[in-house]
Amino acid sequence: MASTSSSSFSFPPKPASAAISDPNSNPRRNPSMIPKNNQSHKSIPHPDPDDDGDSDPPPVRKLKASVQLNRWSRARAIRSGRRLDRSVQRTTATTTDVISPFDQNSLSLPAVVETSDREEDDGDMMMMMMEGKSIYMVSDGTGWTAEHSVGAALGQFEHCLVDRGCSVNTHLFSGIDDVERLVEIVKQAAKEGAMLVYTLADPAMADSAKQACEVWGVPSTDILSPITEAIAAHLDVTPSGIPRGAPGRNVPLSEDYFRRIEAIEFTIKQDDGALPQNLHNADIVLAGVSRTGKTPLSIYLAQKGYKVANVPIVMGVELPKTLFEVDGRKIFGLTLNPVVLQTIRRTRAKTLGFGDGIRSNYSEMDHVRKELEHAGRIFAQNPAWPVIEVTGKAIEETAAVLLRLYHDRKQKCSMPRISKRY
Repeated sequence: MASTSSSSFSFPPKPASAAISDPNSNPRRNPSMIPKNNQSHKSIPHPDPDDDGDSDPPPVRKLKASVQLNRWSRARAIRSGRRLDRSVQRTTATTTDVISPFDQNSLSLPAVVETSDREEDDGDMMMMMMEGKSIYMVSDGTGWTAEHSVGAALGQFEHCLVDRGCSVNTHLFSGIDDVERLVEIVKQAAKEGAMLVYTLADPAMADSAKQACEVWGVPSTDILSPITEAIAAHLDVTPSGIPRGAPGRNVPLSEDYFRRIEAIEFTIKQDDGALPQNLHNADIVLAGVSRTGKTPLSIYLAQKGYKVANVPIVMGVELPKTLFEVDGRKIFGLTLNPVVLQTIRRTRAKTLGFGDGIRSNYSEMDHVRKELEHAGRIFAQNPAWPVIEVTGKAIEETAAVLLRLYHDRKQKCSMPRISKRY
C-alpha cells in the first residue's frame, strides 16, 4: 500500500477493470490521492521495503505511448527538414514486462511500449536531442503565465540562443486538469530529457506534478504556488484553488472588462488612418510608415484597455489635419531599420501575389530609405512625439516602452521637448 508521506504518489482510486484513458474518471473530484485499505480499488504502489516477497505482486497495467504526443513529435521532425538515420542501435525491451510509472527503479525508461512504437519514439527522441533541449509548460488554464514567465527567463540567454549555442524548444500544454494527462506529459518529458514548468491552481494537482517529476527524475519549477502562498499569508485568506476560466467559476463582469471591449472596438475602427475625425477620442495615436507594426501594437494595447488609432505615413499623401490638432502627448512615432523593413515588405508583397517579375517600389531599398527619411522629417518637426525604434523588439517590449512614456507624460513627469528615440 502506498504511503501517505509527501514523497509518495499514486493514481486516484478507480475500478481495476477501467482503462487508463477512461474519460469518465476525474481524479480532481476525489480529495484523497491515495485509496484507503478498505477500498476494493487498486492503485499502482511504490515498492514496499518491508515486503518479504511472499505476497503476490500487485496487478499492473500495460502502458502505451501517447498517440497524440507521438504524432506531435513526428510532425515536428518533418517541419525541421532533418532526415533521421534510423539505423542507430536501439535498446530493445520485451512487451510482456510492464514498468510501473511510479516505480523508483524504472526511471531510466518512462514506459515500455510496443516494439514498433518504440522504434518511432527512439527516433523522435534522437531528433529532439539534435534540435535542442526542451521546456514543457503545463497549465490548467490558458498557459499565459507560464509562457510569459519562461519567455522572460529565456531573455537572459539571448547571448547563446541567437547563435543556437544553447538551442531551446518550448512546448505549451494548456487546460491540463486531469492527473493521468499530467502524468502522461511528465513521462514524455522524461523520455525527451525536458524540464517541466507548471502553473496549476489546484494544490492537489500541483503536488501531483511535483511528486511525479521527482519520481521520473524530471527537473521542474512551480511558478504559481510560491506567489499564491505568499499572497495568502499576506492577506490571511485561503486561495480558492480553482483555475481561472474553470467551468462553474462565477466571475462578474467588471468595469475593466467593458472598458477593454470598448477599446478594442474603437481601435479596429481606427485602423490604418480610418476616421481621422475621431483621433481626439483616442488615448494613444501611432504614426509610422507601412509595415512598422502599427496595427498589431494597436490591438495589443487595446486588449489592455487603451483606445488606439494609427496613422500611416506615406510619401505624397497628406497627413490628416486632426493629427496635428490633438494633444501631442498621446502621439508616438514608430521607425524601423531599413534593411529589416525591406525584408518585411518583400515578404508582404509575396503574400499579396506580387512575384519577382512585377516591379514595385514598395519593397525597393531606395524607396524604403526615402519613406523613412520622410517620416523622420515629420517626427523632427514635432519634437513632442517620442519616436520608438521597433527593430528587434517584440510587441510586448515596444508596448512596455510606450506605456512607460505615456504614463510619465500623463503624470506630468519632466521630459525634454526634443525628438528622442527609444
